Amino acid sequence: MEELIDEQRTVDVIIPVYKPDETLMRLFHRLEEQSYPIRKIIVMNTDQSFWKEKDYEHIKNLEVHHVTREEFDHGGTRNRGAGYSRADIMVFMTDDAVPADKNLISSLVKAFLTTGKGGEPVVMAYARQLPNPDCALAEQYTRSFNYPAKSRVKTEADLKDLGIKTFFASNVCCAYDRGIFLEAGGFTRTTIFNEDMIYAGNAVRYRGAAVAYAADAKVIHSHNYGCIDQFKRNFDLAVSQADHPEVFEGIRSESEGIRLVKNTCIWLAKQKKPWLIPGVIVKSGFKYMGYLMGKRYRTLPRRLILSFTMNRSYWGKHKTE
Repeated sequence: MEELIDEQRTVDVIIPVYKPDETLMRLFHRLEEQSYPIRKIIVMNTDQSFWKEKDYEHIKNLEVHHVTREEFDHGGTRNRGAGYSRADIMVFMTDDAVPADKNLISSLVKAFLTTGKGGEPVVMAYARQLPNPDCALAEQYTRSFNYPAKSRVKTEADLKDLGIKTFFASNVCCAYDRGIFLEAGGFTRTTIFNEDMIYAGNAVRYRGAAVAYAADAKVIHSHNYGCIDQFKRNFDLAVSQADHPEVFEGIRSESEGIRLVKNTCIWLAKQKKPWLIPGVIVKSGFKYMGYLMGKRYRTLPRRLILSFTMNRSYWGKHKTE
């Protein structure tokens, strides 16, 4: 009966793209191999000059729309992509995430058949992220920490135990009920990034909804960020939280980062790689400093903000006081 219900729900995949490469081609090929039918692959490409149309002519059901670098926005561009969809479920992916097997889409769709403990409906379901072959050892543990092997449905009742992790979700690969997405107004139109967690937070806190983590839905995706990149990424993360107190105010967050650092160090010791522990601690310091600066970005001069951010173009659109 579940399979019958699943097959009745249509799916579109929406992918913001910038400077497409061979990883995007692998992503397309893996989507073509999915066991669950995909109605359309909608690409929102930034900067038309980078898109070589002939390279992708053989990809079935591909629809490409172009935006300029000035127009791109993490929430707004995805909203535009959603506007081209007519499917029941939209799966947002990034151009560097590759399905790990043929069951990615089917596992995401099945997550919408679950509910929270109080009967809360699932409005979004995000995939498990597995490390790339070249992923650094400490980052491999971070993947398993943030994306464990067990699925979970999160609701407002989990805030006491999970804190900000209740809202954790990732548009690296995340499915949304399109009807509910449109009713909610989609993603916040202007955000430096973190549009996925802002949507999740609003859904959980104000709409009595649930966020599903589908561990059986797997993509290969990881980054080996250095200390400066981690500082900048966490700066932008904190900016997004500071700009949306209606979602994040009063929610425990720092303790989760401390737990990750402790667990990573313990894991590295068990792997008999204790010499990697100082690097984890130093990098965690950069993360925390970036987070603190981002939380206080309104007190910083513009030149510092532009040197701290990973998304300089955002600040060209939005003045800082």
